[in-house]
Amino acid sequence: MDCRERILSNNTFDYITDFPIESSVNPALVFCYEDIEGMYNIAYLNRSLIPDLEANFFEYQSIPKLYGLMQIGPSGGGDVFDPSALIASGITRVQRPPLSLTGRGTIICIADTGIDYTLPVFRDENGNTRILAIWDQTIQDGPAPEGFQYGTEYTEADINWALQSEDPFRIVPSRDENGHGTMLAALAAGKSTQPGNSYLGAAPEAGLVIVKLKEAKPYLRNYYLVPENVAAYQENDIMLAAKYGNRFVDFYVRPVVFCLGLGTNMGDHNGTSFLSEYLGRIARQRSSAVVVTGGNEGNAGHHFQGDLARAGASVTADGMLYQDVEIRVGEGSRGFFLELWGNLPDIVNVSIRTPGGETIPRIRLGGRQSITYGFIYEQSQVTVDASVVEPSSGEELILFRLVTPTPGIWTFRVSGTTTLYNGVFHMWLPIRDFLDTEVYFLSPSPYVTLTEPSMASDVICVSTYNSDNGSFYIESGRGFAQNGAIRPDLAAPGVNVSTIRGKSTGASLAAAITAGAVAQLLQWAVVERNDELAGSREIRSYLVLGASRTAGQTYPNREWGYGKLNMGGTFDALVGV
Repeated sequence: MDCRERILSNNTFDYITDFPIESSVNPALVFCYEDIEGMYNIAYLNRSLIPDLEANFFEYQSIPKLYGLMQIGPSGGGDVFDPSALIASGITRVQRPPLSLTGRGTIICIADTGIDYTLPVFRDENGNTRILAIWDQTIQDGPAPEGFQYGTEYTEADINWALQSEDPFRIVPSRDENGHGTMLAALAAGKSTQPGNSYLGAAPEAGLVIVKLKEAKPYLRNYYLVPENVAAYQENDIMLAAKYGNRFVDFYVRPVVFCLGLGTNMGDHNGTSFLSEYLGRIARQRSSAVVVTGGNEGNAGHHFQGDLARAGASVTADGMLYQDVEIRVGEGSRGFFLELWGNLPDIVNVSIRTPGGETIPRIRLGGRQSITYGFIYEQSQVTVDASVVEPSSGEELILFRLVTPTPGIWTFRVSGTTTLYNGVFHMWLPIRDFLDTEVYFLSPSPYVTLTEPSMASDVICVSTYNSDNGSFYIESGRGFAQNGAIRPDLAAPGVNVSTIRGKSTGASLAAAITAGAVAQLLQWAVVERNDELAGSREIRSYLVLGASRTAGQTYPNREWGYGKLNMGGTFDALVGV
Protein backbone atom coordinates (compact mmCIF):
# COMPACT_ATOMS: atom_id res chain seq x y z
CA MET A 1 0.00 0.00 0.00
CA ASP A 2 1.09 3.57 -0.61
CA CYS A 3 0.83 6.30 2.04
CA ARG A 4 -2.62 7.36 0.90
CA GLU A 5 -4.06 3.90 1.45
CA ARG A 6 -2.21 3.39 4.72
CA ILE A 7 -3.67 6.56 6.24
CA LEU A 8 -7.17 5.07 5.96
CA SER A 9 -6.12 1.50 6.78
CA ASN A 10 -7.12 -0.11 10.07
CA ASN A 11 -3.68 -1.76 10.06
CA THR A 12 -2.14 1.66 10.71
CA PHE A 13 -2.03 3.35 14.11
CA ASP A 14 -2.67 7.13 14.07
CA TYR A 15 -0.40 9.03 16.45
CA ILE A 16 -0.41 12.78 17.22
CA THR A 17 2.83 14.47 18.24
CA ASP A 18 3.90 18.01 19.08
CA PHE A 19 7.47 17.42 17.94
CA PRO A 20 8.91 17.08 14.42
CA ILE A 21 9.21 13.68 12.80
CA GLU A 22 12.48 13.37 10.97
CA SER A 23 12.71 11.71 7.59
CA SER A 24 15.35 9.41 9.08
CA VAL A 25 12.77 7.66 11.30
CA ASN A 26 12.55 3.94 10.56
CA PRO A 27 10.26 3.74 7.49
CA ALA A 28 9.19 0.24 8.55
CA LEU A 29 7.58 1.81 11.64
CA VAL A 30 6.47 5.26 10.43
CA PHE A 31 4.79 4.79 7.06
CA CYS A 32 4.18 8.52 6.56
CA TYR A 33 3.09 11.65 8.39
CA GLU A 34 1.12 14.86 7.95
CA ASP A 35 2.59 18.14 9.18
CA ILE A 36 0.30 20.75 10.74
CA GLU A 37 1.97 24.13 10.31
CA GLY A 38 5.12 23.08 12.10
CA MET A 39 3.21 22.67 15.39
CA TYR A 40 2.06 19.06 15.20
CA ASN A 41 2.61 15.92 13.20
CA ILE A 42 0.18 13.11 12.57
CA ALA A 43 2.24 9.94 12.26
CA TYR A 44 0.84 6.77 10.69
CA LEU A 45 2.52 3.77 12.31
CA ASN A 46 2.86 0.14 11.29
CA ARG A 47 0.45 -1.59 13.63
CA SER A 48 2.15 -4.98 13.24
CA LEU A 49 5.30 -3.64 14.94
CA ILE A 50 3.54 -2.09 17.93
CA PRO A 51 1.98 -3.67 21.04
CA ASP A 52 -1.76 -3.46 21.60
CA LEU A 53 -3.02 0.09 21.97
CA GLU A 54 -2.54 1.37 25.52
CA ALA A 55 -2.58 4.89 26.88
CA ASN A 56 0.34 3.93 29.09
CA PHE A 57 2.45 2.91 26.08
CA PHE A 58 1.51 5.76 23.74
CA GLU A 59 0.87 8.61 26.18
CA TYR A 60 -2.71 9.74 26.56
CA GLN A 61 -2.52 12.94 24.53
CA SER A 62 -1.12 11.19 21.44
CA ILE A 63 -3.97 8.70 20.97
CA PRO A 64 -6.65 10.45 18.86
CA LYS A 65 -9.74 11.20 20.90
CA LEU A 66 -13.12 10.48 19.34
CA TYR A 67 -15.76 13.18 18.77
CA GLY A 68 -19.49 12.68 18.28
CA LEU A 69 -22.38 14.64 16.75
CA MET A 70 -24.05 17.08 19.12
CA GLN A 71 -27.67 16.65 18.07
CA ILE A 72 -30.45 15.23 20.22
CA GLY A 73 -32.71 14.53 17.25
CA PRO A 74 -35.53 15.86 15.09
CA SER A 75 -38.48 17.50 16.80
CA GLY A 76 -40.89 16.76 13.96
CA GLY A 77 -43.06 19.00 11.83
CA GLY A 78 -41.95 22.39 10.65
CA ASP A 79 -42.26 21.97 6.88
CA VAL A 80 -42.51 25.76 6.47
CA PHE A 81 -39.35 27.71 7.29
CA ASP A 82 -39.63 29.55 10.62
CA PRO A 83 -37.01 32.29 11.17
CA SER A 84 -37.81 32.74 14.89
CA ALA A 85 -34.38 31.50 16.06
CA LEU A 86 -32.65 34.01 13.77
CA ILE A 87 -35.02 36.78 14.84
CA ALA A 88 -34.37 36.05 18.53
CA SER A 89 -30.62 36.30 17.84
CA GLY A 90 -30.94 39.70 16.15
CA ILE A 91 -29.57 38.17 12.95
CA THR A 92 -32.43 39.01 10.59
CA ARG A 93 -32.42 42.59 11.86
CA VAL A 94 -28.81 43.22 10.76
CA GLN A 95 -29.35 41.32 7.48
CA ARG A 96 -31.59 44.21 6.43
CA PRO A 97 -30.45 47.72 5.48
CA PRO A 98 -28.75 49.85 6.54
CA LEU A 99 -26.20 47.27 7.77
CA SER A 100 -27.08 44.56 5.19
CA LEU A 101 -24.85 42.00 6.89
CA THR A 102 -25.28 38.75 4.97
CA GLY A 103 -21.79 37.28 5.29
CA ARG A 104 -20.76 38.79 1.95
CA GLY A 105 -17.02 38.39 1.39
CA THR A 106 -16.59 35.81 4.16
CA ILE A 107 -16.17 32.03 4.26
CA ILE A 108 -17.65 29.50 6.68
CA CYS A 109 -15.80 26.18 6.95
CA ILE A 110 -17.75 23.27 8.44
CA ALA A 111 -16.12 19.95 9.32
CA ASP A 112 -18.85 17.38 9.77
CA THR A 113 -20.70 14.63 7.88
CA GLY A 114 -20.44 16.34 4.49
CA ILE A 115 -23.02 18.26 2.46
CA ASP A 116 -25.70 17.67 -0.15
CA TYR A 117 -24.27 20.17 -2.59
CA THR A 118 -27.19 19.72 -5.04
CA LEU A 119 -29.72 21.50 -2.80
CA PRO A 120 -30.98 24.93 -3.93
CA VAL A 121 -30.05 26.50 -0.57
CA PHE A 122 -26.37 26.28 -1.56
CA ARG A 123 -26.71 27.98 -4.95
CA ASP A 124 -26.77 31.62 -6.03
CA GLU A 125 -29.48 33.30 -8.08
CA ASN A 126 -27.85 32.01 -11.29
CA GLY A 127 -27.92 28.41 -10.13
CA ASN A 128 -24.17 28.25 -9.48
CA THR A 129 -22.78 26.76 -6.30
CA ARG A 130 -21.79 28.90 -3.33
CA ILE A 131 -19.53 26.08 -2.13
CA LEU A 132 -15.90 27.00 -2.78
CA ALA A 133 -14.50 23.54 -2.07
CA ILE A 134 -15.31 20.13 -0.59
CA TRP A 135 -12.60 17.95 0.92
CA ASP A 136 -14.07 14.46 1.24
CA GLN A 137 -11.72 12.50 3.49
CA THR A 138 -13.49 9.24 2.63
CA ILE A 139 -13.01 9.22 -1.17
CA GLN A 140 -9.63 8.15 -2.54
CA ASP A 141 -10.31 8.28 -6.31
CA GLY A 142 -9.49 11.93 -6.99
CA PRO A 143 -6.67 14.34 -6.15
CA ALA A 144 -6.11 15.14 -2.49
CA PRO A 145 -5.85 18.83 -1.53
CA GLU A 146 -2.40 20.28 -2.05
CA GLY A 147 -0.30 19.57 1.02
CA PHE A 148 -2.52 16.68 2.17
CA GLN A 149 -2.11 12.97 1.51
CA TYR A 150 -5.59 11.46 1.56
CA GLY A 151 -9.17 12.06 0.50
CA THR A 152 -10.32 13.97 -2.58
CA GLU A 153 -10.82 17.69 -3.10
CA TYR A 154 -13.62 19.01 -5.29
CA THR A 155 -13.32 22.62 -6.40
CA GLU A 156 -16.01 25.17 -7.11
CA ALA A 157 -15.57 24.45 -10.83
CA ASP A 158 -15.99 20.72 -10.23
CA ILE A 159 -19.22 21.27 -8.32
CA ASN A 160 -20.66 23.62 -10.95
CA TRP A 161 -19.81 21.08 -13.65
CA ALA A 162 -21.62 18.41 -11.65
CA LEU A 163 -24.68 20.62 -11.15
CA GLN A 164 -24.98 21.14 -14.90
CA SER A 165 -24.95 17.40 -15.61
CA GLU A 166 -27.80 14.90 -15.53
CA ASP A 167 -25.99 12.79 -12.95
CA PRO A 168 -24.14 15.18 -10.56
CA PHE A 169 -22.84 12.43 -8.27
CA ARG A 170 -20.99 10.79 -11.15
CA ILE A 171 -18.74 13.87 -11.32
CA VAL A 172 -18.67 14.82 -7.62
CA PRO A 173 -19.59 11.64 -5.72
CA SER A 174 -19.36 13.22 -2.25
CA ARG A 175 -22.58 12.69 -0.29
CA ASP A 176 -23.90 13.42 3.19
CA GLU A 177 -25.49 10.12 4.19
CA ASN A 178 -26.24 11.38 7.70
CA GLY A 179 -27.57 14.86 6.86
CA HIS A 180 -26.10 16.54 9.94
CA GLY A 181 -23.44 18.52 8.07
CA THR A 182 -25.94 19.65 5.44
CA MET A 183 -28.25 20.92 8.17
CA LEU A 184 -25.48 22.93 9.86
CA ALA A 185 -24.30 24.43 6.57
CA ALA A 186 -27.84 25.54 5.69
CA LEU A 187 -28.38 27.08 9.14
CA ALA A 188 -25.13 28.99 8.90
CA ALA A 189 -25.27 30.07 5.25
CA GLY A 190 -28.23 28.62 3.34
CA LYS A 191 -30.55 30.61 1.09
CA SER A 192 -33.38 29.69 -1.20
CA THR A 193 -36.25 31.82 -2.49
CA GLN A 194 -37.81 29.23 -4.76
CA PRO A 195 -41.63 29.06 -4.55
CA GLY A 196 -42.57 26.58 -1.85
CA ASN A 197 -38.95 26.20 -0.78
CA SER A 198 -38.09 29.45 0.97
CA TYR A 199 -35.17 29.22 3.38
CA LEU A 200 -32.74 31.69 4.93
CA GLY A 201 -29.62 31.02 6.97
CA ALA A 202 -27.71 33.45 9.18
CA ALA A 203 -25.11 34.47 6.58
CA PRO A 204 -26.78 33.69 3.22
CA GLU A 205 -24.04 35.27 1.09
CA ALA A 206 -21.06 33.65 2.78
CA GLY A 207 -19.01 31.16 0.80
CA LEU A 208 -18.81 27.61 2.11
CA VAL A 209 -15.85 25.26 2.53
CA ILE A 210 -16.89 21.76 3.56
CA VAL A 211 -14.86 18.92 5.03
CA LYS A 212 -16.51 15.51 5.12
CA LEU A 213 -14.70 13.78 7.97
CA LYS A 214 -13.87 10.12 7.64
CA GLU A 215 -15.32 7.82 10.28
CA ALA A 216 -13.08 6.65 13.12
CA LYS A 217 -11.05 3.52 12.47
CA PRO A 218 -12.36 0.23 13.91
CA TYR A 219 -9.35 -0.23 16.20
CA LEU A 220 -10.04 3.12 17.90
CA ARG A 221 -13.75 2.36 18.20
CA ASN A 222 -12.84 -0.93 19.84
CA TYR A 223 -10.30 0.70 22.17
CA TYR A 224 -12.79 3.33 23.32
CA LEU A 225 -15.68 0.80 23.26
CA VAL A 226 -17.80 3.03 21.01
CA PRO A 227 -20.88 1.33 19.50
CA GLU A 228 -20.47 0.43 15.84
CA ASN A 229 -23.61 2.19 14.59
CA VAL A 230 -22.70 5.60 16.05
CA ALA A 231 -20.96 8.42 14.14
CA ALA A 232 -17.49 9.01 15.60
CA TYR A 233 -14.62 11.08 14.25
CA GLN A 234 -10.93 11.25 15.10
CA GLU A 235 -9.14 14.20 16.64
CA ASN A 236 -6.35 14.14 14.05
CA ASP A 237 -8.79 14.26 11.11
CA ILE A 238 -10.52 17.28 12.69
CA MET A 239 -7.14 18.99 13.17
CA LEU A 240 -6.35 18.49 9.49
CA ALA A 241 -9.83 19.79 8.58
CA ALA A 242 -9.08 22.95 10.55
CA LYS A 243 -5.75 23.31 8.76
CA TYR A 244 -7.53 22.92 5.42
CA GLY A 245 -10.13 25.56 6.25
CA ASN A 246 -7.56 27.95 7.65
CA ARG A 247 -5.62 28.15 4.39
CA PHE A 248 -8.59 29.76 2.61
CA VAL A 249 -7.89 32.99 4.53
CA ASP A 250 -4.83 33.49 2.34
CA PHE A 251 -6.08 31.67 -0.75
CA TYR A 252 -9.17 33.86 -1.16
CA VAL A 253 -7.98 36.81 0.99
CA ARG A 254 -11.24 36.52 2.88
CA PRO A 255 -12.00 36.03 6.59
CA VAL A 256 -12.86 32.45 7.56
CA VAL A 257 -15.08 31.09 10.33
CA PHE A 258 -14.35 27.49 11.34
CA CYS A 259 -17.47 25.84 12.81
CA LEU A 260 -17.35 22.59 14.77
CA GLY A 261 -20.62 20.93 15.82
CA LEU A 262 -18.84 17.91 17.35
CA GLY A 263 -17.79 17.26 20.93
CA THR A 264 -16.32 14.77 23.39
CA ASN A 265 -16.02 14.22 27.15
CA MET A 266 -12.45 12.99 26.71
CA GLY A 267 -9.82 15.36 28.07
CA ASP A 268 -9.18 17.52 31.12
CA HIS A 269 -11.79 20.19 30.19
CA ASN A 270 -9.13 22.86 30.45
CA GLY A 271 -8.33 23.16 26.74
CA THR A 272 -4.96 21.38 26.76
CA SER A 273 -5.62 18.75 24.08
CA PHE A 274 -3.78 19.02 20.77
CA LEU A 275 -7.01 19.90 18.94
CA SER A 276 -7.88 22.59 21.50
CA GLU A 277 -4.43 24.13 21.32
CA TYR A 278 -4.48 24.19 17.53
CA LEU A 279 -7.95 25.72 17.34
CA GLY A 280 -6.79 28.34 19.84
CA ARG A 281 -3.88 29.22 17.58
CA ILE A 282 -6.19 29.60 14.57
CA ALA A 283 -8.56 31.75 16.66
CA ARG A 284 -5.73 34.15 17.48
CA GLN A 285 -4.98 34.84 13.82
CA ARG A 286 -6.32 37.92 12.09
CA SER A 287 -9.37 37.40 9.87
CA SER A 288 -10.01 34.00 11.49
CA ALA A 289 -12.61 32.89 14.00
CA VAL A 290 -13.51 29.55 15.55
CA VAL A 291 -16.97 28.61 16.86
CA VAL A 292 -17.52 25.39 18.82
CA THR A 293 -20.56 23.79 20.38
CA GLY A 294 -20.93 23.38 24.13
CA GLY A 295 -22.56 19.97 23.72
CA ASN A 296 -25.62 18.21 25.16
CA GLU A 297 -24.09 16.71 28.32
CA GLY A 298 -25.44 19.01 31.04
CA ASN A 299 -28.21 16.64 32.16
CA ALA A 300 -26.62 13.33 31.16
CA GLY A 301 -25.17 12.46 34.58
CA HIS A 302 -21.73 11.96 33.06
CA HIS A 303 -19.68 14.31 35.26
CA PHE A 304 -18.77 13.99 38.91
CA GLN A 305 -16.93 16.64 40.91
CA GLY A 306 -15.41 15.48 44.16
CA ASP A 307 -13.85 17.33 47.09
CA LEU A 308 -11.86 15.25 49.55
CA ALA A 309 -11.08 18.23 51.77
CA ARG A 310 -14.66 19.36 52.35
CA ALA A 311 -16.14 19.29 55.83
CA GLY A 312 -17.54 15.91 56.74
CA ALA A 313 -15.44 13.86 54.32
CA SER A 314 -15.11 10.19 55.25
CA VAL A 315 -11.86 8.79 56.69
CA THR A 316 -10.30 5.38 56.02
CA ALA A 317 -8.97 3.13 58.77
CA ASP A 318 -5.46 4.42 58.12
CA GLY A 319 -6.55 8.05 58.35
CA MET A 320 -6.98 8.99 54.69
CA LEU A 321 -9.85 11.16 53.51
CA TYR A 322 -12.00 9.50 50.87
CA GLN A 323 -15.15 9.93 48.82
CA ASP A 324 -17.24 7.16 47.28
CA VAL A 325 -18.28 7.73 43.66
CA GLU A 326 -21.16 5.50 42.53
CA ILE A 327 -21.91 4.68 38.90
CA ARG A 328 -25.08 2.95 37.74
CA VAL A 329 -24.47 0.57 34.81
CA GLY A 330 -27.42 -0.76 32.84
CA GLU A 331 -27.93 -4.23 31.42
CA GLY A 332 -25.99 -5.33 28.34
CA SER A 333 -23.14 -2.84 28.42
CA ARG A 334 -20.18 -3.78 26.25
CA GLY A 335 -18.06 -1.42 28.31
CA PHE A 336 -16.92 2.17 28.64
CA PHE A 337 -14.05 4.51 29.47
CA LEU A 338 -13.94 6.57 32.65
CA GLU A 339 -11.46 9.41 33.27
CA LEU A 340 -10.38 10.83 36.63
CA TRP A 341 -8.45 14.11 36.66
CA GLY A 342 -6.78 15.32 39.84
CA ASN A 343 -5.37 18.71 40.78
CA LEU A 344 -1.72 18.91 41.66
CA PRO A 345 -0.05 18.99 44.12
CA ASP A 346 -2.71 16.57 45.42
CA ILE A 347 -2.32 12.92 44.44
CA VAL A 348 -5.26 10.52 44.72
CA ASN A 349 -5.67 6.78 44.43
CA VAL A 350 -8.72 4.57 43.91
CA SER A 351 -10.22 1.28 45.05
CA ILE A 352 -13.12 -0.34 43.18
CA ARG A 353 -16.11 -2.39 44.34
CA THR A 354 -18.23 -4.25 41.78
CA PRO A 355 -22.03 -4.70 42.02
CA GLY A 356 -21.39 -8.29 43.12
CA GLY A 357 -19.21 -7.18 46.05
CA GLU A 358 -15.79 -8.09 44.66
CA THR A 359 -13.14 -5.46 45.22
CA ILE A 360 -9.96 -4.12 43.73
CA PRO A 361 -7.90 -2.83 46.68
CA ARG A 362 -6.53 0.67 46.73
CA ILE A 363 -4.50 1.12 43.56
CA ARG A 364 -1.19 2.86 44.11
CA LEU A 365 0.35 3.40 40.72
CA GLY A 366 3.72 4.88 39.89
CA GLY A 367 4.55 7.70 37.48
CA ARG A 368 3.14 5.77 34.49
CA GLN A 369 1.68 2.33 34.87
CA SER A 370 -1.05 0.04 33.55
CA ILE A 371 -2.73 -2.87 35.37
CA THR A 372 -5.61 -5.13 34.25
CA TYR A 373 -7.87 -6.84 36.78
CA GLY A 374 -10.30 -9.75 36.45
CA PHE A 375 -12.84 -11.14 38.94
CA ILE A 376 -13.75 -14.56 40.27
CA TYR A 377 -17.55 -14.45 40.08
CA GLU A 378 -18.04 -11.75 37.45
CA GLN A 379 -17.05 -11.57 33.79
CA SER A 380 -15.99 -7.94 34.01
CA GLN A 381 -12.47 -6.74 33.30
CA VAL A 382 -10.99 -3.43 34.45
CA THR A 383 -7.81 -1.89 33.06
CA VAL A 384 -6.33 1.04 34.95
CA ASP A 385 -3.83 3.38 33.28
CA ALA A 386 -2.34 6.10 35.45
CA SER A 387 -0.04 9.06 35.02
CA VAL A 388 0.86 11.24 37.98
CA VAL A 389 1.82 13.99 35.56
CA GLU A 390 -0.11 13.80 32.28
CA PRO A 391 2.11 15.62 29.73
CA SER A 392 -0.40 17.94 28.03
CA SER A 393 -2.09 19.19 31.21
CA GLY A 394 0.51 18.59 33.93
CA GLU A 395 -2.23 17.08 36.13
CA GLU A 396 -2.81 13.60 37.49
CA LEU A 397 -4.86 11.33 35.21
CA ILE A 398 -6.30 7.88 35.94
CA LEU A 399 -8.05 6.05 33.10
CA PHE A 400 -10.43 3.15 33.71
CA ARG A 401 -11.47 0.87 30.86
CA LEU A 402 -14.35 -1.39 31.93
CA VAL A 403 -15.16 -4.31 29.64
CA THR A 404 -18.49 -6.21 29.97
CA PRO A 405 -19.20 -4.52 33.32
CA THR A 406 -21.69 -6.26 35.58
CA PRO A 407 -24.98 -4.31 35.67
CA GLY A 408 -25.67 -2.51 38.92
CA ILE A 409 -23.82 -0.03 41.12
CA TRP A 410 -20.04 0.27 40.75
CA THR A 411 -18.29 2.13 43.56
CA PHE A 412 -15.01 3.98 43.04
CA ARG A 413 -13.50 5.03 46.38
CA VAL A 414 -11.20 8.00 45.74
CA SER A 415 -8.77 8.82 48.52
CA GLY A 416 -5.82 11.12 49.08
CA THR A 417 -2.30 9.75 49.36
CA THR A 418 -0.66 12.74 51.06
CA THR A 419 -1.62 16.00 52.73
CA LEU A 420 -4.39 17.57 50.67
CA TYR A 421 -4.13 21.13 49.41
CA ASN A 422 -7.52 21.48 47.70
CA GLY A 423 -8.86 17.92 47.39
CA VAL A 424 -10.86 18.58 44.21
CA PHE A 425 -11.05 15.98 41.45
CA HIS A 426 -13.25 15.46 38.40
CA MET A 427 -14.51 12.31 36.66
CA TRP A 428 -16.14 12.05 33.23
CA LEU A 429 -17.99 9.26 31.47
CA PRO A 430 -18.28 9.23 27.64
CA ILE A 431 -20.87 11.31 25.77
CA ARG A 432 -24.33 9.79 25.35
CA ASP A 433 -23.78 8.43 21.85
CA PHE A 434 -20.63 6.57 22.90
CA LEU A 435 -22.50 4.43 25.44
CA ASP A 436 -24.60 1.43 24.41
CA THR A 437 -26.73 1.41 27.57
CA GLU A 438 -27.49 3.68 30.51
CA VAL A 439 -24.35 4.56 32.46
CA TYR A 440 -24.38 7.52 34.83
CA PHE A 441 -23.17 8.86 38.18
CA LEU A 442 -25.71 8.61 40.98
CA SER A 443 -24.64 12.05 42.30
CA PRO A 444 -23.54 13.94 39.18
CA SER A 445 -22.70 17.59 38.77
CA PRO A 446 -24.31 19.46 35.84
CA TYR A 447 -21.40 21.91 35.76
CA VAL A 448 -18.10 21.59 33.88
CA THR A 449 -20.10 19.63 31.31
CA LEU A 450 -19.23 21.62 28.21
CA THR A 451 -17.76 19.16 25.73
CA GLU A 452 -14.23 19.56 24.43
CA PRO A 453 -12.88 21.58 22.62
CA SER A 454 -15.09 24.25 24.27
CA MET A 455 -12.29 25.26 26.61
CA ALA A 456 -9.78 26.08 23.86
CA SER A 457 -8.39 29.56 24.35
CA ASP A 458 -9.98 32.38 22.30
CA VAL A 459 -12.53 30.19 20.51
CA ILE A 460 -16.19 31.20 20.75
CA CYS A 461 -18.13 28.59 22.74
CA VAL A 462 -21.92 28.62 22.91
CA SER A 463 -24.41 26.89 25.16
CA THR A 464 -28.01 26.27 24.05
CA TYR A 465 -31.37 27.80 24.88
CA ASN A 466 -34.96 27.62 23.65
CA SER A 467 -35.79 30.80 21.73
CA ASP A 468 -39.53 29.94 21.80
CA ASN A 469 -39.80 30.63 25.53
CA GLY A 470 -36.37 32.03 26.47
CA SER A 471 -35.52 29.11 28.77
CA PHE A 472 -32.12 27.47 29.10
CA TYR A 473 -31.99 24.04 27.44
CA ILE A 474 -31.75 21.47 30.22
CA GLU A 475 -29.50 19.15 28.18
CA SER A 476 -27.04 21.91 27.29
CA GLY A 477 -23.48 21.73 28.53
CA ARG A 478 -22.58 24.22 31.27
CA GLY A 479 -19.39 25.88 32.45
CA PHE A 480 -17.01 26.81 33.60
CA ALA A 481 -13.75 25.15 32.53
CA GLN A 482 -12.16 22.94 35.18
CA ASN A 483 -9.67 25.71 35.99
CA GLY A 484 -12.44 28.30 36.30
CA ALA A 485 -11.94 29.93 32.89
CA ILE A 486 -15.14 31.57 31.59
CA ARG A 487 -17.01 29.24 29.26
CA PRO A 488 -19.51 29.38 27.61
CA ASP A 489 -19.21 32.82 26.07
CA LEU A 490 -22.86 33.04 25.02
CA ALA A 491 -26.04 31.05 24.61
CA ALA A 492 -27.67 30.63 21.19
CA PRO A 493 -30.93 29.01 20.00
CA GLY A 494 -30.80 25.25 19.54
CA VAL A 495 -34.25 23.93 20.51
CA ASN A 496 -37.00 23.33 17.93
CA VAL A 497 -34.96 25.25 15.37
CA SER A 498 -36.31 25.36 11.82
CA THR A 499 -33.84 23.55 9.55
CA ILE A 500 -33.98 22.06 6.07
CA ARG A 501 -34.85 18.78 7.82
CA GLY A 502 -37.79 20.26 9.72
CA LYS A 503 -37.64 21.25 13.37
CA SER A 504 -34.54 19.94 15.12
CA THR A 505 -32.86 20.22 18.51
CA GLY A 506 -29.24 20.03 19.56
CA ALA A 507 -26.22 22.03 20.65
CA SER A 508 -24.63 21.82 17.19
CA LEU A 509 -27.47 23.99 15.84
CA ALA A 510 -26.55 26.76 18.27
CA ALA A 511 -22.97 26.62 16.98
CA ALA A 512 -24.10 26.84 13.33
CA ILE A 513 -26.30 29.87 13.99
CA THR A 514 -23.47 31.55 15.88
CA ALA A 515 -21.01 30.80 13.07
CA GLY A 516 -23.33 32.64 10.68
CA ALA A 517 -23.52 35.58 13.10
CA VAL A 518 -19.72 35.64 13.31
CA ALA A 519 -19.55 35.76 9.50
CA GLN A 520 -21.86 38.79 9.63
CA LEU A 521 -19.53 40.52 12.07
CA LEU A 522 -16.45 39.66 10.02
CA GLN A 523 -18.14 41.21 6.99
CA TRP A 524 -18.67 44.43 8.95
CA ALA A 525 -15.25 44.37 10.63
CA VAL A 526 -12.85 43.06 7.98
CA VAL A 527 -14.58 43.16 4.60
CA GLU A 528 -16.06 46.61 5.19
CA ARG A 529 -12.94 47.78 7.06
CA ASN A 530 -14.47 48.87 10.32
CA ASP A 531 -11.96 46.78 12.29
CA GLU A 532 -9.62 45.25 9.72
CA LEU A 533 -7.43 43.38 12.22
CA ALA A 534 -10.32 41.59 13.92
CA GLY A 535 -10.01 37.91 14.73
CA SER A 536 -11.83 35.50 17.01
CA ARG A 537 -10.89 37.39 20.18
CA GLU A 538 -12.26 40.71 18.92
CA ILE A 539 -15.39 39.11 17.44
CA ARG A 540 -16.05 37.39 20.75
CA SER A 541 -15.83 40.76 22.51
CA TYR A 542 -18.29 42.34 20.07
CA LEU A 543 -20.73 39.49 20.70
CA VAL A 544 -20.34 39.77 24.47
CA LEU A 545 -20.85 43.53 24.26
CA GLY A 546 -24.26 43.11 22.62
CA ALA A 547 -25.49 39.98 24.37
CA SER A 548 -28.98 40.12 25.92
CA ARG A 549 -28.87 39.89 29.70
CA THR A 550 -31.71 39.37 32.16
CA ALA A 551 -32.12 41.72 35.12
CA GLY A 552 -31.29 39.98 38.38
CA GLN A 553 -28.89 37.47 36.78
CA THR A 554 -25.18 37.59 37.51
CA TYR A 555 -22.92 37.51 34.45
CA PRO A 556 -20.90 35.68 33.36
CA ASN A 557 -22.55 32.53 34.64
CA ARG A 558 -22.23 28.81 34.00
CA GLU A 559 -25.33 28.50 31.83
CA TRP A 560 -25.57 31.67 29.76
CA GLY A 561 -21.98 32.90 29.78
CA TYR A 562 -22.32 36.63 29.13
CA GLY A 563 -25.91 36.35 27.84
CA LYS A 564 -27.93 35.44 24.75
CA LEU A 565 -26.60 35.99 21.25
CA ASN A 566 -27.99 39.32 19.98
CA MET A 567 -26.48 40.76 16.81
CA GLY A 568 -28.72 43.80 16.89
CA GLY A 569 -27.62 44.45 20.46
CA THR A 570 -23.98 44.50 19.35
CA PHE A 571 -24.56 47.41 16.99
CA ASP A 572 -26.86 49.17 19.46
CA ALA A 573 -24.01 49.01 21.97
CA LEU A 574 -21.55 50.42 19.42
CA VAL A 575 -23.88 53.33 18.72
CA GLY A 576 -23.87 54.15 22.41
CA VAL A 577 -20.08 54.10 22.77
